[in-house]
Amino acid sequence: MAPSPTHSSPNCWVITDGSAGMENQCVGLAEAMKLSFTVKRIKTTKPWKWLPPHLWISPLSRLTKQSDTLTPPWPDIIISCGRQAIPMSRTIRKASNGNCFTIHIQTPNTSIRDFDLVIVPEHDRLRGENVLVSYGSLTRINAEKLESEKEKFSDQLAGLKSPVVTVLVGGKNRCYEMGESTMSALCTDLKSLQSNSGCFFLVTASRRTGEVNTEKLKETLQELPHIFWNGVGANPYFAFLEKADAVVVTADSVNMVSEAATAGKPVYVYPLPGGNRKFNAFHKSMQDRGYTRPFEPRLENWSAPSLNETTRMAGIAMEKFKIHSKKRDLAK
Repeated sequence: MAPSPTHSSPNCWVITDGSAGMENQCVGLAEAMKLSFTVKRIKTTKPWKWLPPHLWISPLSRLTKQSDTLTPPWPDIIISCGRQAIPMSRTIRKASNGNCFTIHIQTPNTSIRDFDLVIVPEHDRLRGENVLVSYGSLTRINAEKLESEKEKFSDQLAGLKSPVVTVLVGGKNRCYEMGESTMSALCTDLKSLQSNSGCFFLVTASRRTGEVNTEKLKETLQELPHIFWNGVGANPYFAFLEKADAVVVTADSVNMVSEAATAGKPVYVYPLPGGNRKFNAFHKSMQDRGYTRPFEPRLENWSAPSLNETTRMAGIAMEKFKIHSKKRDLAK
């Protein structure tokens, strides 16, 4: 997976375990930096995958047959995210004699000195000389992508009656619960929202929503004007965001909230049972800055600012890379 090559741009590897939330952040940064990049999805062997990164011996030899290969020539830049990618980035940086500029997204469970640059969301407490702090997570969303995705689904989304409300439903994770009672409450609130506003729903659910909850959601939507993406065929996620007059998103996903805010839409966060310090700090920060509001079953007349963190982080990261490259060239 790679964009159309830009021969003058640095060569980059995006290294993750293939998780969509991690990969999208890395790809979003690479795209915003206008890099020519290759996505490397890695799978690692036991017991190494369970060990802290600094304890790995010969990390590059611990890749499974199902993993993408990591062999020379090394890239100019590595953008990584996730625990499994850390030993790979550290090893390649050392093997390249420090020539490969390494960027890690999210707090690593190793020293920040193992990377040239670390990008963390504000609600993480990690700080340091080579740490950049973003409001929310990085995304692949920009005006061009939203417009192009809208065009792909123009036939399906033509003629929708405003207001259009996109609903992004997540589910249970380590911090939040989504039981049947919570889904029932969400369904009731969506009915109230439609009754109060006359809105048309564009809805997606995730794997974490669960089969029972998803069926309950589908059953409720049958009574309401809607389009529900069932996971078959091309994903209209970005097109749903572009088409929205407002977005309702469940509280369990920093990525989904950040993506909706980056699209510049009014974002209503639907509460779920649970939470922790990081999530609570994230949601407070987003509300304080005007990107989100707590869900109410009505649409308010407000214009939300557009979250532009991926572009901002990309600009800083590219300047850091240029400084790194000049120092490398002078040392030759």
